[in-house]
Amino acid sequence: CKRNFISFICLSLGTGSNILSALQDLFWLLKSKVEKQLQIISVLQWVLTFLIMGIACTLILMYILCTDCWAIAALYLAWLVFDWNTPKKGGRRSQWVRNWAIWRYFRDYFPIRLVKTHNLLTTRNYIFGYHPHGIMGLGAFCNFSTEATGVGQKFPGIRPYLATLAGNFRMPILRDYLMSGGICPVNRDSIDYILSKNGSGNAIIIVVGGAAESLNCTPGKNSVTLKNRKGFVKLALRHGADLVPVYSFGENEVYKQVIFEEGSWGRWVQKKFQKHIGFAPCIFHGRGLFSSNTWGLLPYSKPITTVVGEPITIPKIDNPSQQDVDFYHSMYVDSLIKLFDKYKSRFGLPETEVLEVN
Repeated sequence: CKRNFISFICLSLGTGSNILSALQDLFWLLKSKVEKQLQIISVLQWVLTFLIMGIACTLILMYILCTDCWAIAALYLAWLVFDWNTPKKGGRRSQWVRNWAIWRYFRDYFPIRLVKTHNLLTTRNYIFGYHPHGIMGLGAFCNFSTEATGVGQKFPGIRPYLATLAGNFRMPILRDYLMSGGICPVNRDSIDYILSKNGSGNAIIIVVGGAAESLNCTPGKNSVTLKNRKGFVKLALRHGADLVPVYSFGENEVYKQVIFEEGSWGRWVQKKFQKHIGFAPCIFHGRGLFSSNTWGLLPYSKPITTVVGEPITIPKIDNPSQQDVDFYHSMYVDSLIKLFDKYKSRFGLPETEVLEVN
């Protein structure tokens, strides 16, 4: 690299360019390289957080309890018991954390964009249905748990809450990290609290397909698990929260996955994990840390564009019937398909591409 830089300067001087111009060009070249490395680091820290932070922090806390610094761990555990129900009550978000510069590098690695199609009233509450899940829901995290793509500016007065597995909030340290970004448990207690006791202007983002959908995500495939997912519609009816379809183009492109066929031993293991633990183990890979031509945990730098659709006005029905749920669920599915069809060609898909609804 040093030899290349020296050659670059000599070539510039030899063609009549002045020293200042050569140094400026060299500065921008170096800056570009540094920014790329920062983007990789920012994504890597999130991937490691997603995969191992909860277990790692639990083990570290147990180790500290066995050392001379046991009082620190004991104090944290006492705080944990006192603070146990906070995630169920909207959490404890931090605008400082949501505005960290690291999230802008995270955004630019892919890059990730958020597209607004309609205004949202601050006098209403909302449930966003996010599709597809992908391997890690990278678009959902970046767009709604950080301010990197300007969700606060695009939807002023709206507080987004990204809902994820409740088990994550039983992990020390990880729970606090997640809450700082406005992430909450995807369970009835938490959602009921936010939609009924937290005023208006709340938007809960639910990755509707969940673990089942993640098992089928692969590059080039646009499919969602939605036909039998109606619980979010029932919640919307009980609270009179408007439904908003959201589709993230490119979410399935950033990782490659081994897809097990239905009836295979691999799919059987995945479904057992999903049923008893809440998530399904996937065999996937991205690119390596130092080269995009090797396998690793880093996602491929493919663009992710998240389009927030038109809200569907939902009436408040304390005890909605199955007929009510089916009616508004059908409206939601139709709205999602229309959103996909309207924007697919703008983001690299052919006009013949069809959204598969399972």
